[in-house]
Amino acid sequence: MAAAAETAAAAAYASLKLHITPEKFYVEACDDGAEDVLAIDRVSTEVTLTVKKDVPPSAVTRPIYGILGTIRLVAGTYLIVITKKKKVGEIFSHAIWKATDFDILSYKKTMLHLTDIQLQDNKVFLSMLNHVLSVDGFYFSTTYDLTHTLQRLANTSPEFQEMSLLERADPRFVWNGHLLREFAAQPEIHRFATPVMHGFITMHSCSINGKCFDWLLISRRSCFRAGVRYYVRGIDSEGHAANFVETEQIVHYKGSKASFVQTRGSIPFFWSQRPNLKYKPKPQISKSVNHMDGFQRHFDSQIISYGKQMIVNLVNQKGSEKPLEQTFAKMVNSMANGMVRYVAFDFHKECSRMRWDRLQILMDQLAEQQDEFSYFLVDSDGKIVTQQEGIFRSNCMDCLDRTNVIQSLLARRSLQAQLQRLGVLHVGQRIEEQADFEKIYKNAWADNANACAKQYAGTGALKTDYTRTGKRTQWGLIMDGWNSLIRYYKNNFSDGFRQDAIDLFLGNYSVDEVEPASPLHVKKDWKFLAKMECP
Repeated sequence: MAAAAETAAAAAYASLKLHITPEKFYVEACDDGAEDVLAIDRVSTEVTLTVKKDVPPSAVTRPIYGILGTIRLVAGTYLIVITKKKKVGEIFSHAIWKATDFDILSYKKTMLHLTDIQLQDNKVFLSMLNHVLSVDGFYFSTTYDLTHTLQRLANTSPEFQEMSLLERADPRFVWNGHLLREFAAQPEIHRFATPVMHGFITMHSCSINGKCFDWLLISRRSCFRAGVRYYVRGIDSEGHAANFVETEQIVHYKGSKASFVQTRGSIPFFWSQRPNLKYKPKPQISKSVNHMDGFQRHFDSQIISYGKQMIVNLVNQKGSEKPLEQTFAKMVNSMANGMVRYVAFDFHKECSRMRWDRLQILMDQLAEQQDEFSYFLVDSDGKIVTQQEGIFRSNCMDCLDRTNVIQSLLARRSLQAQLQRLGVLHVGQRIEEQADFEKIYKNAWADNANACAKQYAGTGALKTDYTRTGKRTQWGLIMDGWNSLIRYYKNNFSDGFRQDAIDLFLGNYSVDEVEPASPLHVKKDWKFLAKMECP
C-alpha cells in the first residue's frame, strides 16, 4: 500500500547537530551513514552543502531536532530551530513528535547597526514569533507525511513516493512553508527541512473483546486564512475559509487500516465580527462584494479534495446569527451543485435546558448520507476495500464548541461500523457499552476541542463536559462561563497582537530591513494598535 511505502529518499534527517561559528551556522546530519553538513553563511545568507571536515573545531555545538526555517526581521535574517521534542507515539512504525521548544538565532553577531527605534521594533517582531511558537500543537515526523490523509496517501504515484517530505506535503497544512521557502528552492538540501503541522494529534493502543487495535485522532489546521477568532471570519477571495481544520480518525488492526475524515471551517462567504468591547459583537455580512465567486471557489476546491459535501450548519436560527444561516442556505441553493447538500440544525435551541439527547435528531437526519459517504478501508494486503466518497463540513460561529460535539458523534458512528467490519466488535455490540474505550474516546475528542479552541479563541473549548461524560453538568456550565470571560478579554485586548504574530510567521506580512517607517508606528496598519478603532 502506498501509505506504508515511505522510502528513505522521502525521509528528512532525524538527528542533527548545530555548530555555530562567528561566520557560519553548520547543521550536521548525524543519522547512520549520513555525511551531509548544511553550511549557512551568516553574512551572505547563502546556504550550501559541505562535509564534516569543514566544520571548525572551535565551533560551539548543540543538538537540535529540526530546522523550522528562516525569517527576515529588522535586524536581519534569523534561523529558527527545534530544540526540544516529545514523542507522541507511532503511526505504522513511524515516530511522531511534538515540537515543544524552539530557538531563534540571529545571523548578525551584534545589534549595533540598529537605531533605538529599530531595536525596539525588532524586539516586538521577535516577541510575535515567540508568541506563535508558544502556542501548543506543532507536530512533525521525519519519515511519515503527516499532512495527508490515508486515502490521499493510498492514491499516489511512485514518483510522489520518491519526493522529499517538503515537496510532497499538502501546503494547506505546512505551517513553516513560508519559513522554508528558500530551502524549497534547493532540492539538494530538502532532507534538512522538516514540514511542521499545527493542530492536534493523539494516539492510543486500545482493547475491546481482548482484541488490540490502535486508535488515532489527527486535526490539521490550515495555514491559509489562519488567525484568531474575531479578526478572521468567513473566506478570502481565493475561497480559503477561516479556522479550517481537517480531522482524521484512524483505526489500525492486524494490518488493516480504516480512516474517517471530516472538516470544519468558517461560513464561506464574506462576513466579519470585529471586537468592539461588546460581549458578542454583531456579525456583519459584506454588502460590497460578490459572495458567489469566493463561495464557489471554496466548494470547488473542497470537492476536488474530498468529494461530495454535506454542510452541517449549527448556528442559531434567530438573533444575530440568523442572517448568516439564511444567507448560507440561499447561496447553496443558488449554486445548485448536486455535490453540495445543506442541513441546518439550531444547536442551542434544540439542546436548550440540558436536553442534549436531542442531538440524536440530527444524527438520524445524517445517517443515510453517512452510510453513502462510507469511510476509507485498506486490508492487510494493501488492497483498498472502500473509499470515503464525501465529507461532512460542519460549522457554527467559531467552528469550535458546537462543531466538535457533532464531529465526535459522527466519528463514533463511523468507528462503530469500522470496528464491526474489522471483527473487533461483535454483532449487536455498541461502542458506548465498552467503558474503557469510551472513556479514551470521549477524552481524546474533548482534548481535540481544547487544542482547536486554544489555537483560535485563546482558551479551552466550551461544552467539553458533554464530550467527556456524555452529560451536561453544572460544573461544565461554570467552566464555560469562565472560559467565555477569558475569551472576551483576549478578543478585545490581546487578539490583535496574536493576529499580527500569525501574519508575520506565515509570511502574510514581510519585514523590510531598509524600510524607513515600520508599520508598528502606522496606527491603522497593525491590529493590536488599531483594535480600539474597530467599528
